[in-house]
Amino acid sequence: MNFCISVHPCPICGDRCFAVRRCRIVPAWGYNPAMGKLTIVFGILLIALGVIGFVATGSEHKTALIPAYFGAAMAILGAVAVAKPSLNMHVMHGAVLVGLLGFLGTIGGVIKLLKSFGGTPMERPAAVYAQSIMCALMLVYVVLCVRSFIAARKARKATAV
Repeated sequence: MNFCISVHPCPICGDRCFAVRRCRIVPAWGYNPAMGKLTIVFGILLIALGVIGFVATGSEHKTALIPAYFGAAMAILGAVAVAKPSLNMHVMHGAVLVGLLGFLGTIGGVIKLLKSFGGTPMERPAAVYAQSIMCALMLVYVVLCVRSFIAARKARKATAV
């Protein structure tokens, strides 16, 4: 929970006075340490997905490691965001870009999965499942990042006034 110092009209005398209150917005500079840690968690989940997919396919298809590569990039960016708060905004924008590219690149797997529910047979079920899981993870991550960016922008505007 963050604490903010605000100037507001006093309900008793009407003068402007200072108050310390709890707030749910991120600080004015937009640093939210939870997003860096969340990025590391999503990175670890993607690495696990890639390794499990690689092992499940008999360790012969290198493309099964694609989620692990995305996960490694996200884990590194999350670690940088946690270690260097001054770079948080730039690093998190890079991480959400990786997430967006991962989401867009795996939509095809979700489409194949939905077609299989209609009776169309899947060629490589392990790949389709891995792509669908990666797509869902990336979608959740991008939505959480966008919500965090909006909260940071609102916090900047609120403290600029």
